Amino acid sequence: MTAPIDISMPLPGAAFGATVRLSRPLGETMPEGLPQVLADAGGLLLIPGLGEITAAPQLLVKLSYLFGPEVEDYRRLLTRMILAHDEVPEIFQVTNMVPNFRRPPDPPSPLLTPDGKFPVQYPQREGWHTDQSYRRPPPDISLFYAVLPVDRKRGQTLFASGTLAYDALPAHLKERIASLEGLHAQPGSGRDRASALAGKTPGPFAPHERSRPQPVVRTHPVTGRKAIYLCEASQMDWFEGPFVGMEPGPHGEGAKLLDEVMTHYTRPEFVYVHEWTEGDVLVWDNRCLIHTATWYDADREKRMMWRTTVRGNPGAIYEGEKKSWIPEAEAAQ
Repeated sequence: MTAPIDISMPLPGAAFGATVRLSRPLGETMPEGLPQVLADAGGLLLIPGLGEITAAPQLLVKLSYLFGPEVEDYRRLLTRMILAHDEVPEIFQVTNMVPNFRRPPDPPSPLLTPDGKFPVQYPQREGWHTDQSYRRPPPDISLFYAVLPVDRKRGQTLFASGTLAYDALPAHLKERIASLEGLHAQPGSGRDRASALAGKTPGPFAPHERSRPQPVVRTHPVTGRKAIYLCEASQMDWFEGPFVGMEPGPHGEGAKLLDEVMTHYTRPEFVYVHEWTEGDVLVWDNRCLIHTATWYDADREKRMMWRTTVRGNPGAIYEGEKKSWIPEAEAAQ
């Protein structure tokens, strides 16, 4: 028997998402109805008050399994094992509390929009992506838990709805992207926009590391609604892409189209800004949302966030595909 939950839609200041408050601790019962709430809410849930996870991290994994049959084991993905939780390898640590941590993004420039507001729209706000889009099949759902967030006015996470953005696209853009594929590259592979602009030559790929095409318009396997599926500077291939079959490179026709689509995608009316409180869990659907992080003072503030990644229902177009990121020799074992 599952405990009742209190649902409020949409999220404050947004046109999508839901706040879900649980009536009983996770350690007593799991809220089985959450996947349907996630679909109804457009792909984003805030579940506050789950501080019990800090002392019992396996609860985050158990919660994750509500959303799909496979939760990523980061022992198979990370070269820096220090980022995997010591006792629960399904948890990836997003933190500045380890040596040589990945630094937070720079503040946007300018710091505010012309009317003095918090900037969310590309290209003033950068880093928009959906998790692991450089893999086929890509993941379904991510969960992010605030163990130790920084001050609420820093270190926010922003989300944009690909469904709302697609519905509002002008007809000529819908037609233009209907059958396009984006070429998604793994961050750190040297195929990002900055490297292309600097004239750098990317290194060679192993077969399981190469950039992967993904449809720019995806039909959600649960809701049946269409959404834009696209990233920007660091997670697209700017040497052979960003779009398959269009002029490549950071100055080509593909670049112009990506900038136009991403500027539309991240308009404020399609965006939710989350300011973190300790014990918050956010659940988001990578099949129809993109997100980005904001700056915090990593030299003065400590931050620890835990993430899990759920797979299992990417849609019919991926039916029967092997995991592209697993080397053939390893997959055959």
